[in-house]
Amino acid sequence: MNDDLAALGARIDRTNELLQRMLAEVAKTPSTHAIFVDAGYLYAAAGRLVSGTEDRRAFDLDAEGLIEALIDKARTIFADSRLLRVYWYDGARRRIHTAEQQSIAELPDVKVRLGNLNANNQQKGVDSLIRTDLESLARHRAISDAALLGGDEDLVSAVEAAQGYGARVHLWGIEAPEGRNQAEPLLWEVDSQRTFDLDFFKPYVSRRTAAAYEAAGARPTREDVRFVGAQIAAKWLAARGRESLVELLPGHPYLPGSVDQDLLVEAEGLLQYSLRGQADLRRALRDGFWEHLQAQY
Repeated sequence: MNDDLAALGARIDRTNELLQRMLAEVAKTPSTHAIFVDAGYLYAAAGRLVSGTEDRRAFDLDAEGLIEALIDKARTIFADSRLLRVYWYDGARRRIHTAEQQSIAELPDVKVRLGNLNANNQQKGVDSLIRTDLESLARHRAISDAALLGGDEDLVSAVEAAQGYGARVHLWGIEAPEGRNQAEPLLWEVDSQRTFDLDFFKPYVSRRTAAAYEAAGARPTREDVRFVGAQIAAKWLAARGRESLVELLPGHPYLPGSVDQDLLVEAEGLLQYSLRGQADLRRALRDGFWEHLQAQY
């Protein structure tokens, strides 16, 4: 009997020792946080707060400066934690990056995730992307804390999914000139809330002048777009050489998907105008691209 008790005591001692080692390892493992930004909410709420409008064409947003400010804020709030990355959720026609979204995607520690943008410029599928990422990161213990900048009630399920795996979700909001711009059910579910005011956003949002606003909405002519297509073709040919041109020519008048998307994004940047849903201008762009290439062959 004494031997059995001694053996049991030894096993308990070994178990306690293992538990202490595990706790010590957990204590040494740094906490990790991520920032989730619903860009649709950000543009609408920050635009209204600083510029008095939700129309993206009416103001400029310094996304790089704002993302750095959000990272700094998280660094202060989660003092003993390291940043995993910033997730930036936005909508785009056919999920093709705009020039602005592409520049944001190139920033360090930033991951751009795109939902669709419908004919009424409404985001579709963004909430489900946020839920998928939040749930997956929480399930794999990749994050201990999530800072969520958003306001849609549809995000409640994303919050609940992450919390179910032990992550804490902190809701960040933007001051509303009147009333609230975040759904109450979302406010009820999160672990903490924080609202950023006008002074926080002022350095990163600036209203465009009337001339700039009109220029942003002015539709270019087919000849303007054709000329830009030729410009991009000249750059493309200089960068890739005639060998690539020989491979491309047999597909005329069609372009490989990757080349066509690169052409679209670069053209929109040069024109400062979206060509999404503009079939005649897209054809003019491709025509200008092909005409320059064929003239060089």
